[in-house]
Amino acid sequence: MRSLLFVPGDSPAKMEKALGVGADALIIDLEDAVAPAQKVSARQTTADFLKSFDALQGPKIYVRVNDMSSSLVADDLEVTVAPCLSGFVLPKPRSGEDVKTLARMLEGAEAQKGLDPGTLSILVIATETPQAVLDMGSFANCGERLEGLSWGAEDLSAAIGATANRDDKNAYTPAFELARSLCLLAAAAAGVQAIDTVYTQFRDLDGLAHECELAARDGFTGKIAIHPGQIPVINDAFTPSKSEIEEARRVQAAFEAEPDAGVVSIDGRMIDRPHLKIAVRILERARLAGVQ
Repeated sequence: MRSLLFVPGDSPAKMEKALGVGADALIIDLEDAVAPAQKVSARQTTADFLKSFDALQGPKIYVRVNDMSSSLVADDLEVTVAPCLSGFVLPKPRSGEDVKTLARMLEGAEAQKGLDPGTLSILVIATETPQAVLDMGSFANCGERLEGLSWGAEDLSAAIGATANRDDKNAYTPAFELARSLCLLAAAAAGVQAIDTVYTQFRDLDGLAHECELAARDGFTGKIAIHPGQIPVINDAFTPSKSEIEEARRVQAAFEAEPDAGVVSIDGRMIDRPHLKIAVRILERARLAGVQ
């Protein structure tokens, strides 16, 4: 998934509109986007929307539940689990144990709703609490439901008492750059997708494009959006270019021609097997994006 768009769970109009903006996935939000007094009605609004959604014709759909320290998650699942869902997004985990707890809850929800075991996956916003940042390695052993790790700066700012998470050049300050890097490494250790966090200045598309470029360079494969206008920029940034695809094919072909080689030569350059791994990933991303 290149682009994942947050949509408030209490707005049918925004959910319907979001289906046509080109996002690879929608995250229907029952957490931060919904006021406490509206939690119950937002669940039902979300459930009604899911009943009318055709999973074969649209983007993947996830629901962001409330955090595990609340008393709301069981009710979130009870009302919103549906056959069309790809899974759930877990905010503010304290460690991988919260992911395991959600996974156990999903086992029961699938059985209750008649879904095949393991149908529902989990995406985690993994750096919103200081405890999680200090225990990022725990996300590597959360089970097969874990599909991706993202990170968050806004809730972490509040948790540590930071008055800002960016400096005067719009770069993340050290604590948040650390959280970003640990998320990327934890995703690689877990063998799941690394998804970059939101860019809150939604009218600054040049700034978004620059941040996407840096994220793709570093190894993130997608980014969360908070506005439909961000989707084209994100999709473009995380879709491999023609030149990247061509180079990846050449690397793959060179190793296929010499399957026992540890190093091959392309245009006078020595290419080793780590480059082959990168090439395979690029070609897989291109396939998923529909680019050949």
